[in-house]
Amino acid sequence: MLKPRQTVPALSLTTVGGGRWTLAERRPQNFTLIVFYRGLHCPVCRAYLSELNRLHGEFTARGVDVFVASSDDADRAQKAMTDWGLSNLTAGHGLEIEEARRWGLYVSASRGKTSIGIDEPALFSEPGVFLIRPDGTLYFGTVQTMPFARPHFNEMLQAIDFVLKNDYPARGEA
Repeated sequence: MLKPRQTVPALSLTTVGGGRWTLAERRPQNFTLIVFYRGLHCPVCRAYLSELNRLHGEFTARGVDVFVASSDDADRAQKAMTDWGLSNLTAGHGLEIEEARRWGLYVSASRGKTSIGIDEPALFSEPGVFLIRPDGTLYFGTVQTMPFARPHFNEMLQAIDFVLKNDYPARGEA
């Protein structure tokens, strides 16, 4: 289990459009926000990431570097970013299942086509949201076993404002 104030696992993924995103190379002013999503097959992910895309500038204004990632292959990840209109987000793909497990993410097996008619991959990670300090330690993390009931980005922005104003420490380390 990942614990606040401890170093998170390494993460380096190929990004949609080319290039590589590596957590250890990030130098955010305050945090790196990593949002792991289920993939192209998930309509809940589409709505969730659309909200993050809309609020991207608010996170950036608070010194937060935003990254989203899934276990989708390059084609599926590209299709999600294009079809969902996520022009503000940097997206990684090809998250290996064992890597997802190191982050504490739950893993699901395919149940065929989803409600929107897209096949689920054989295995894929369930959602997770993490705020990482510039030193690579976990500040906040949450994982879900289902696509539902994720943290609201507006509430996260309010929490980040509080944290920065009050120098509030990471909690849950004991």
